[in-house]
Amino acid sequence: MSSLVKEDLEKKLFTPLSQNLYEFIEIEFSVQDRYYLCVSVTKNEEVKIIMVKHYRIGLDEKYEVTKKWSLNDLQMIDGKEADTDNPFFDLHFKKVYSLEAYSCASKYAFARTVNKLNDAYLKKDLQIVNFDFTYINDDSIWSSNNKDCLVLMRICFYAFNLVCLSLCPLPL
Repeated sequence: MSSLVKEDLEKKLFTPLSQNLYEFIEIEFSVQDRYYLCVSVTKNEEVKIIMVKHYRIGLDEKYEVTKKWSLNDLQMIDGKEADTDNPFFDLHFKKVYSLEAYSCASKYAFARTVNKLNDAYLKKDLQIVNFDFTYINDDSIWSSNNKDCLVLMRICFYAFNLVCLSLCPLPL
């Protein structure tokens, strides 16, 4: 489903704007409408963060840009709480935008993409706080292109270790 939405977003919104869509996540912004937070790169290699409203008119899917920021203006991404599984985060521009991702995994996918594009294009000191950096940095052993499977893989690893430890006999 998400690959179809990404393809549709690229075709109807980003390609006409001469931008490459790198990542998008669904965010809980309004009860009646669906919104996406997108990260794209322009032909001039500017990284943009764009909030897109998705709606239908009859059988036709429509997308409307509701907010647009430059990555250069982003001061900080605050994940709220690094040690709990929550989808809430803040984007600090001149104004703070409190957002709720569809899932914690998508929040991390967004932060990973922004961090990666910052390293590739801007190399500015972007603050990413209240995230578990094991899942953010590409150089960690948990780094993966599967993105949403990252958290699940880490949980399985810990569970396997707990099972192994519980099976070990205790010395008397």
